[in-house]
Amino acid sequence: MQTKLTLSIDNDIIEQAKEYARSQHRSLSGMVEGYLKLVVRKESPTEELSPIVASLMGVATMDVKGKGRDEIAAYLEEKHA
Repeated sequence: MQTKLTLSIDNDIIEQAKEYARSQHRSLSGMVEGYLKLVVRKESPTEELSPIVASLMGVATMDVKGKGRDEIAAYLEEKHA
């Protein structure tokens, strides 16, 4: 179930975040939700992430619907070969 949330954030930050979201073909709401999922996830990371790395988590997406682990591995191997 989706619920609306009202936040108070500096206008400059909002505009920069909207621009960034557009450049990533994502919604600002989706980015905030992704961040909150990271914050509240039950499993804690084995090592502390730097703030820069943490801020980049969830930014990149890959269409993996209907693909198995082997297909994803093959895609990544080809991409980084």
